[in-house]
Amino acid sequence: MDDTIAKKSRDPRKRVLDFLAGFHLASTLIVLLGILTWLGTLEQVDMGLFEVKKKYFSASTFWVVPKYNGYTIPLILPNAYWVGMLFFLNLSLGTIFKARWRPATMGILIAHFGILFLLLGAFVTQHFSKRGNMAITEGETSDVAQDYFDHVIEVTELVDGKPAKINVVETKYLSDLDPEDTRLFRMKNLPFDLKVQEYRVNARPVSTAEKPAQPGSAVVDGYFLDPREPAVDAERNLGGCRLTVLDKKGETLGAYLLSIASFYPVTVRVEEKMYAIQIAKSSWKMPFKVHLTKFTHEFHPGTMRPKRFESEIERIEEEQTEPVLIKMNEPMRREGFTFFQASWGPQDGPPGRKLFSVFEVVRNPADKWPEYSLYIVAAGLLLQFSMKLIQFIIQQTKRNG
Repeated sequence: MDDTIAKKSRDPRKRVLDFLAGFHLASTLIVLLGILTWLGTLEQVDMGLFEVKKKYFSASTFWVVPKYNGYTIPLILPNAYWVGMLFFLNLSLGTIFKARWRPATMGILIAHFGILFLLLGAFVTQHFSKRGNMAITEGETSDVAQDYFDHVIEVTELVDGKPAKINVVETKYLSDLDPEDTRLFRMKNLPFDLKVQEYRVNARPVSTAEKPAQPGSAVVDGYFLDPREPAVDAERNLGGCRLTVLDKKGETLGAYLLSIASFYPVTVRVEEKMYAIQIAKSSWKMPFKVHLTKFTHEFHPGTMRPKRFESEIERIEEEQTEPVLIKMNEPMRREGFTFFQASWGPQDGPPGRKLFSVFEVVRNPADKWPEYSLYIVAAGLLLQFSMKLIQFIIQQTKRNG
């Protein structure tokens, strides 16, 4: 009998399970998450929120080497994304195999499920959410939001000078390109192909009359792409690339510079058809239209601290129109989209000029999950403390009786 118990205790599967579901691992992971969040917050000052999220909370890397004030901290830490995944596994296994499943611990079990739900919400947000903005001038209507970060190349066929068909080279085919890379896109629906070179996340077209071309930057029609450091506020990055239009035999039809900083797209005539080509922020269509009736802004007296920013809008769905008021900290939620009051302009315009309102548009399936998880955890802890309190009162009553 003792030999059987000894063999079970040496079972490697049980040891692995004990480690993965253990309290010591959970404590270590919680401390690691706290340290990574702290370091990421410090580094955000120099890198910006977008880059810090990619570095510390992205699934694309396993390790992080932190920096502070431009200096590298000699530490190699696991990425917070994978720490969170391991914590989810640890908590799941601990809840299933280690926790005591009985009425006396029901509150603790409920709290565990609440934390698991919170971690699951973070995973869904990481992989399935989108963030962008929609700027609307008073009196105008829009149903298109523009992504903050993702760049695309749009090829639009023009019929009688108006957009007809749009073909898009998506972000996923551009985001991994370095300035030295060349990528050929064979456009099945078009009579030509596109060759992309010198793709940069942040660059400006600059005339050679203004400054000499940078090494590695080709000059097209007297202009070149002047590379800039990625902006701390990543939404301010102005992507650009050098584009060569090729016919189906591979012959060059034209070379161009594309930049978000350009006011107009380039135009190309191929087989008697006209096309407009531009690099732009990715856009996505809403299932409803938003009409801005009026924007109101108010500051605290003698300061530039916002007191009241609000937009009176009409949400238009098919034949129905509904008035909605969007305020600071009072967003509009509809069909999986959340509209926050983000900004406005023109902030230096003359009196009487029409204002525009900028909404941050978020599509996040797990938008309310953190709130729900907190309710679950609070309910579990309240139940557990109440049970303990009742048990204590009963014991004291019996003892005093």
